[in-house]
Amino acid sequence: MLRPFLADLHIHTVLSGCAEVEMIPPLIIRQAKRLGLSLIGITDHNACHDVEAMIQASEGTGIHVLPGMELQSREEVHLLCLFDTFLQCQQWQEEVSKNLPPLSNKEAFGAQFVVNPLGEWIRTEERLLAMSTNMGLEEVVREVHSMGGMVIPAHVDRPSFSLLSNLGMVPDSLEADALEVTPRFIPSIGMQRWPQLKDWCMIVNGDAHRLQEIQNRTQFTLAAAEVREINLAFKGEAGRKVTVKWPVPG
Repeated sequence: MLRPFLADLHIHTVLSGCAEVEMIPPLIIRQAKRLGLSLIGITDHNACHDVEAMIQASEGTGIHVLPGMELQSREEVHLLCLFDTFLQCQQWQEEVSKNLPPLSNKEAFGAQFVVNPLGEWIRTEERLLAMSTNMGLEEVVREVHSMGGMVIPAHVDRPSFSLLSNLGMVPDSLEADALEVTPRFIPSIGMQRWPQLKDWCMIVNGDAHRLQEIQNRTQFTLAAAEVREINLAFKGEAGRKVTVKWPVPG
């Protein structure tokens, strides 16, 4: 049976040095429930160390957590890498860690906290996470797909760390699953500027670094909250679909 899943697939925790200290599991779950969400993606920079705590914090709440990360490619393009299981995400983490420069954070970009389901401090991640990996865009897509995950280029209309700002286009050869645009994106205007976006399924997420930035603008119609079902929705197949509440022009 198909049912709606109101979603935000791009949420940071305190593992991201640029996130506010309020971005801990119980408060994220509370805000998600307040917004009516039933599906969220946890996507810290190049790491998934807080994903397990988020999954545990969501138990019994009716909110499904997709494990993931926001990877920064060699081209300085941000990519949402999302999986069905924490084990898949851990395996992807091993590959990403091998391709991340071995630099110390020293809190240059904010402290990076690993926490438990209650949001209590476990440790501070000392490795600098907010850096480009030594992995090319298409390599990331290929490898994540081989592990059963999906890849969504993030905030493609943003003037930094995006496909359109860094490459000036969406490559024809790119086999990503969908594109993410910012909450300010207006299709009638954006598609005039970037006509090739018409060929893509686009979703709106919050890229939330603060609780108030979590969005409830994208709804999936699915049989289950899993990667395969979401990909069917991106393609509009088997009754699965994506519905986005776009801002009103003007």
